Amino acid sequence: MANTQTGVQVELATEGIATIATGLPVLDRLVEELAAKGRFRLVLEVAPGEAEAEVAAAGRALGEALAPLLRAAGAAGHGWAWLPEGEALAGAVLDCSDSPLVASNVDFSNQPLGGLSSDVIARFLDEVARGAGLNIHIRVLEGRDPRHVLVAIFKAFGAALGQACRPQGGAA
Repeated sequence: MANTQTGVQVELATEGIATIATGLPVLDRLVEELAAKGRFRLVLEVAPGEAEAEVAAAGRALGEALAPLLRAAGAAGHGWAWLPEGEALAGAVLDCSDSPLVASNVDFSNQPLGGLSSDVIARFLDEVARGAGLNIHIRVLEGRDPRHVLVAIFKAFGAALGQACRPQGGAA
């Protein structure tokens, strides 16, 4: 990951808009959902390289860019959301933490994603948690279609992040 070049900019916005190029189109689409539901103006680019390293670098860069927003004066520092996609329903709860982690009831290790056999989503979320200093809990209540489940997760995660970066009560 150390050799993988990234560029990232994250700002709070009234409407989420994203330009994403991680090298993995499925991940690009998921991060676009995160930006839309979190109401972030987000640019994330990862130099082409080995796919696993691209995913890790993208997650770490996004987390590091979110950290100042999460800890800004007045920011809530915590958030939660439940959102659907098709038949899937996912929730995300997060809090700033000195002991970052991701806890989830989802296992995609046997679900190939974008041609990768490993659980790239878990790796991405873990790197976001480490980079931002977050305790993240992801729960899927319903869902059969893996793509719907992933989109629901990223929508809920984005909404929870947007809530955590704004003052309590959701203003701004």
